[in-house]
Amino acid sequence: MDSILIKDTTREERERIVAESIGDVSGSCDGCMAGLAEMYQDYIDGKKEIHEINMEFRARYESGVEGPERGVCTYIR
Repeated sequence: MDSILIKDTTREERERIVAESIGDVSGSCDGCMAGLAEMYQDYIDGKKEIHEINMEFRARYESGVEGPERGVCTYIR
């Protein structure tokens, strides 16, 4: 397979791509891997490309949305 784009793959191929990429989600003890698998469900369903999902995740991570609040920086020059 040369492309992982939705237009170039079947649902079954996309399921395999996600499964092979994130590994065994059932072996996780803290439950975070299952959330990771769910994150890519829109790709499997053919709704969003992988790069779109990754960009959305990264934007939330970098912006701090849905994350802990930052404290005041105590570094003084």
